[in-house]
Amino acid sequence: MPDNSKDIFDRIMALPFFRLFEKPYKKYKDILLYLFFGVLTTLVNFVVFFLLGENVAGLNVHIANSVAWVAGVAFAYVTNRTWVFKEHADTRDGIIREVISFTGGRLFTYGFEEAMLLVFVTWLKFDEVIIKIIAAVGVVVLNYIISKLIVFKKGEKEEK
Repeated sequence: MPDNSKDIFDRIMALPFFRLFEKPYKKYKDILLYLFFGVLTTLVNFVVFFLLGENVAGLNVHIANSVAWVAGVAFAYVTNRTWVFKEHADTRDGIIREVISFTGGRLFTYGFEEAMLLVFVTWLKFDEVIIKIIAAVGVVVLNYIISKLIVFKKGEKEEK
């Protein structure tokens, strides 16, 4: 009978080749999974943006970007809740609070990224690709901290 306490990533890491990485995987599992799903979230964002953008579906770039951001945030919430962070709400009210705090955190980091672009690209005329990369690193770090310490924090049990 299979061990149901192990998720698919634990099962993959139990394969002979991956056992070499077992210690760092166990130690940094939430960070590694966060980065893995962060890459997938970015892909979701880019694919939705491309499909809805002016060259394919013909939507305005800002509308396509907004819809892509919503799709990315929804994807990130589901994957973070399911695979990355083990502590999460289990009541309807708790889930609603969790979704609101997750989305609020993402809106905050979206504002951070936009501010970086405004200041360093628009006002100071730095290279947009370099600033976008620097801002993206900051966004990833801030999103992880917000998710770990605020959204999916350990130790608080909900009233049922």
